Amino acid sequence: MEGLLDYAISPAGPADAAALGRVHVRSWRETYPGLLPQAALNRMSPAVHARRFAHELMRVRPGQVTLIAEGAGGAVGYVSGAVLTGEGRAADAEVFTLYVVRAAQRVGVGRALLTSAARVLEAEGAKSLMLFVLTRNERARRFYERLGGEAFAEVASNGWGQGLTETAYRWPEIESLTR
Repeated sequence: MEGLLDYAISPAGPADAAALGRVHVRSWRETYPGLLPQAALNRMSPAVHARRFAHELMRVRPGQVTLIAEGAGGAVGYVSGAVLTGEGRAADAEVFTLYVVRAAQRVGVGRALLTSAARVLEAEGAKSLMLFVLTRNERARRFYERLGGEAFAEVASNGWGQGLTETAYRWPEIESLTR
């Protein structure tokens, strides 16, 4: 059985785009059947997502982070986020995505990705952290709650046309994740 020590977490760069695209599509197809329209999951393309990642990773700005988790068989997860800018937001950060393929779950990869991203964001000045998760994704919600995330809002999820909602989680003190 693999454990956390069998994985390495490092900053992702443009050369990781294809691996990130594969992880993204695989993790969505493993996580969202029954939660999102199956036709949308079937249409997902690792190549399309790889191009998006390549574009994003060539234009990284200060305060942004994308980390990749890799094991002996290649990439198994990633996280991305940024310090939020704008009026009254200087101390907030948001994790936009955190995905781990099913085979690498329950060994600490997700926790390591989230805490590593939180450390980077804290070093960039963030004092708190937030993220959104599909409300019906009970497994992910339990994961964030085990890590101390506090649910604080429910908002409409855009783009799926089914009246789906997302639950916002926050860590008012980012250091609760980084200690």
